[in-house]
Amino acid sequence: MLTIPKALHDVFGEEQDGLSIALIAALGLGIAGFFVFVAAGELAALAWYRSAAAVVLVADIAAGCVANFTRGTSSFYAARPRNRLVFIAIHIHLPAVAFLMGWSIEPFALIWAYTIAGALLVNALPWGNVQRTVAGAALAAALCVMPMLEGMTPIGVGVSALFVVKVLYSFAVVHGEAGQGHEKEPA
Repeated sequence: MLTIPKALHDVFGEEQDGLSIALIAALGLGIAGFFVFVAAGELAALAWYRSAAAVVLVADIAAGCVANFTRGTSSFYAARPRNRLVFIAIHIHLPAVAFLMGWSIEPFALIWAYTIAGALLVNALPWGNVQRTVAGAALAAALCVMPMLEGMTPIGVGVSALFVVKVLYSFAVVHGEAGQGHEKEPA
């Protein structure tokens, strides 16, 4: 396990293994690169700063899908319930990407609201099977409905799916060993 600098605790936790760090970086950069490839025409039509901001947000969403499943990150937030609520509250990434890309904001705002409400519900549940089951059901429903929303783009479905996985399932659920030895404190 590697000791993580304090400035990166919110991303990786206090300790993280090298493979997890490599996978987090690989998925974040890989998905961002793929996004640039498939959305090249749309990105080229935007001001450079809008394109850059959209790519950075997509990279953050993708990297977070992996980071939030790791023992280091999950343990860090399991021990800090207020930080968990702040993390959920600040995740406006999805409507921000839609705005930056010039996509219809309505379906992305709907998915964002559903995801945040679901994450808050899951976060309030006891750790373990109940959290995983409720989050899994909410994730499945979101993945089924997203492609059918009016105004949704194919690229937007991919970004939205990553966002829902990151916030609703990967982050809101306390995974594996992270919940062991920690008592859930009131927020």
